[in-house]
Amino acid sequence: MNLEREALSAEVVRGVLSGLRVAVGFDVHPFSTDPHRPLLICGQLFDGPGLDGHSDGDVGAHAISDALLGGCGVGGIGDVFLDTDPRNKGADSVGLLREVVEITLQRGFEILNVDLTIISEIPKIAPARAEMAQRLSRILGAPVVVKAKRPEGLGDLGRQKGAAAIASALLYSSNPTKEL
Repeated sequence: MNLEREALSAEVVRGVLSGLRVAVGFDVHPFSTDPHRPLLICGQLFDGPGLDGHSDGDVGAHAISDALLGGCGVGGIGDVFLDTDPRNKGADSVGLLREVVEITLQRGFEILNVDLTIISEIPKIAPARAEMAQRLSRILGAPVVVKAKRPEGLGDLGRQKGAAAIASALLYSSNPTKEL
């Protein structure tokens, strides 16, 4: 009887685990030379030069979008929001993230959590981390952790030439055999 229960437990665990998807997203943008371009990271407005990009250059929103799209089998943010599409010129990246959440849910995935790391010398992220995490959690309907790391003067990011972000996302589908 114990062997049967253990076999059933193992089967249940395998079934649950087979529905999990772990995904990683990355984005990097240089700072813009346009003095009027706003600096947005995770929808948070900061003082300083904005990030250059086809959209608003929000590295945090882009990295999360990239992770979610990869996790549900769509590809990356560039596969969905083409930089050659004039509709995406100057687009609000938090608005794009909302669209990505809808795509993720439509494909049968639940967002379980997201972990985001912003890598930049400027701006100082720490004072806004909690607000950024709350905003993202509301959009994603899941817990989000926002962290910040300084590159300590190394490379172009360390020389304040731009900012980058890395996101990991844990997704779950109750129908894991469904084709991605």
